Amino acid sequence: MSTAKENRKKTADNDDALVYLVDDDEAIRDSLGLLFQSIGLDFALFASALEFLEAYDPERHSCLVADIRMPGLSGLELQQRLNEQRADVPIIFITGHGDVPMAVNAMKSGAADFIQKPFRDQDLIDRIHKALAQDRENRAWRAQEKAIRERIALLTPREAEVMHRVVRGQANKVIAMDLGVSQRTVELHRARVMRKLKMRSLAELVSAVGKLSAEEPVSDTAAAE
Repeated sequence: MSTAKENRKKTADNDDALVYLVDDDEAIRDSLGLLFQSIGLDFALFASALEFLEAYDPERHSCLVADIRMPGLSGLELQQRLNEQRADVPIIFITGHGDVPMAVNAMKSGAADFIQKPFRDQDLIDRIHKALAQDRENRAWRAQEKAIRERIALLTPREAEVMHRVVRGQANKVIAMDLGVSQRTVELHRARVMRKLKMRSLAELVSAVGKLSAEEPVSDTAAAE
């Protein structure tokens, strides 16, 4: 069980974060707003999904707490809208007993968590801190991904070809035979790839490039060095 001191520390770690709450029940909005205020969390309250979508800032470190059943745009439909916009804000759904199967399906579609009514304040707070940590990690990776893509763009066609073959697990000797070059030439390309991408090890290269959501296609007939 988290203590008040632990809650304050976690909140301090997320001092730049915003908790969005979307619920059509005014009493719940008021109650949870007071809860967030009591532990120093910055928050924004919305009575409908459409109101939230108008105010949502994808650049802000945040998480979303949303009722799964709401008039107009439901929580699930809101999640679908956010997925279509490629907005990966972590979502915690508030569910009634009969909504649990819906919440499980929502998690399969990328929701971070769900909490069933009635719930303890601390249980919700713990889930919020977990979601904010997830969002912080996602944002750190996106920044890293952007930097890696920019560095990959600096590679020559041959260096990019060698990089992708290395990431697929091909040995230098095999790459050299496939490309019709010497093994020493492959080693030189590989060294330049590591230097340009600022990678310290092969494992780091494989992990970083392998995590990219999409890679620029590299032709098998890349330009010769």
